Amino acid sequence: MALVIAGERSGVGKTTITLLLLATLRRRCLPVQSFKVGPDYIDPMFHSYVTGRACRTLDPILTSHTYVQQCFSRHTQAVDYALVEGVMGLFDGVSGTEDLASTAQIARSLDLPILLVLDCSRLSRSIAAVAHGYQSFDSRLKLAGLILNRVGSDRHLTLLKSALEPLKLPILGVLNRHDEITIPDRHLGLVPTAELKEFDQIIDRLADLGETCFDWTLLLAMLKTKEMGGRGKGRQAISSPQIPHSTLKTPHSPIPSSPHPPIPSPIRLAIAHDRAFNFYYPDNLELLEQLGAELVVWSPLEEDKLPEGVHGLYFGGGFPEVFAERLSDNVAARRAVRSAVESGMPTYAECGGLMYLAKQLVDFEGRSWEMVGVIPTTAEMSKRLTLGYRRAIVLQDSPLLPANAIVWGHEFHRSVLTTLPESPLYQIRGYDPQSLTSVEGWQFHQIHASYVHLHWGARPEIPARFLESCRCFAQVQIQVQP
Repeated sequence: MALVIAGERSGVGKTTITLLLLATLRRRCLPVQSFKVGPDYIDPMFHSYVTGRACRTLDPILTSHTYVQQCFSRHTQAVDYALVEGVMGLFDGVSGTEDLASTAQIARSLDLPILLVLDCSRLSRSIAAVAHGYQSFDSRLKLAGLILNRVGSDRHLTLLKSALEPLKLPILGVLNRHDEITIPDRHLGLVPTAELKEFDQIIDRLADLGETCFDWTLLLAMLKTKEMGGRGKGRQAISSPQIPHSTLKTPHSPIPSSPHPPIPSPIRLAIAHDRAFNFYYPDNLELLEQLGAELVVWSPLEEDKLPEGVHGLYFGGGFPEVFAERLSDNVAARRAVRSAVESGMPTYAECGGLMYLAKQLVDFEGRSWEMVGVIPTTAEMSKRLTLGYRRAIVLQDSPLLPANAIVWGHEFHRSVLTTLPESPLYQIRGYDPQSLTSVEGWQFHQIHASYVHLHWGARPEIPARFLESCRCFAQVQIQVQP
C-alpha cells in the first residue's frame, strides 16, 4: 500500500505536506519512493533531492493507464514506503467535466487510500461540510484521513475537531501557520533545488516540524508498500515495456549499405544539464540507457565545448531566460553546438532547449541575448502563460518520429517565437477535440525542436529511433574521416 496526498484545491499545501513527510522519513533512514501526478518537473526535483531517489511521473495522458500502473508497481518493489503527491484539487481532471488524469483517477487506478489536505485558514465549522463533500462525492475512493493545514490557534483547532468529529475521519496531521518555512517561486512555479543554497537547512526544519505534527503510528502503517510476511506480497512484478524491433528503422536517414566501417558502441549522447536546463523525465533518460546509450552530462553554462566523441544532443527544458546573459557570454559553447547541429548531429530540444537554439532570447526586461542561432527565430518572454496537454500530429520525418505519427505532450512556457517555421514539425491542438489547431516545432538538419514536452515511457520506439539516427550519424562521420 501507499498514500496519495490530495488537496481540496490547488494551493492548500500539498507539496509542503509531501516534503514534510519525505523529510521525516529520510531523517529516520526509511527508504521511500515518491511519485507525482501530472506533467510537472519542478515538484519532483524537490522529492528527489529529499529522498535520494528519482521521483516518478504518473500521467495517463502523456503515457497510458497501463504505464501508470506498471511504473508504480516497478518502482515500489524495492522500498518499504511510498507516497504519491496529487495535482490540483482531488477531482480536477484535464477536461474540467470529468476526472481523467486527476488525483482521484490515479488513486482509483492504483487502489490507494487518500490523505486529504484541508486549508483551514478561513474556516471553522464549515470545514466539516468541505470534508463531508470530499468523503461522499465518489464512493469508489477511500479517504484514509485528513491533514489540517494553516490552523490559527489552539482554539481554532478545537473548533475544527469538534466540527469534524461526526464524520469519523482520522486527523493524521495538524500544521499551524509557518510563514518562516517558505520556498521561493517565480513565473513557472517553485525555484528549482539547484538554485536554493539553503535548501538543506529547509529540509532540516521540515523534518523537525514533521516529527511533531503527524500521527506517525498510523501514517507509517499506511505508507508501507509491503504486506505482513514479506516484501511485495501479492504484488506481481511488471517488466519494462518491450521495444519492437520494427521501430529501429529511420526512414529519413537510411542506414548505409554493408560492408561499412564499425559503428561506435555505445552511442554517446550529450545531455545538457545545469541550472538553465534541468527538465527531464527520469524514464526518458533511463530508456536511453536501457537501449545502450551512454549519457554524458555537460553544462552550456559552465563548459566551453561539447563532450568528446558524442553522436547526439539532448536539450531539456528549464530556465534559459533566467540565465540568458551567461548562456550568451559562453560564445565557445554556442559555436560548438551550432557546428555540431549544422554537421547533421541528431539534436532533440524541448521548450527551453528550443529557445537556446534560436537566434536570440529576449528576457522579461526586454534585453536581447544572442543564442546558438541555428533556428531562425527569436524567443521573447511574455506575461502570457501557455499551458496544457497537446495532441501532436507529426508532419514530417524527424530524428525522433516518422511523419503521420501522433503523440501526446505538454506545453508550459511564458515565451513566444517571433517567426514560425515555414515547414513545421507538428500540427497541434489541445485536449478538447473542438479546440483550434495550429502548427509548431522545427525540423531541419537533424533537429527535432518543439515547445511540446514528451514522456517516452509508453513509447520506447521514440528513443530507439533517436538512437538509430545517432548511430547513422556516427557511421557517416567514420566514412568521411581521412
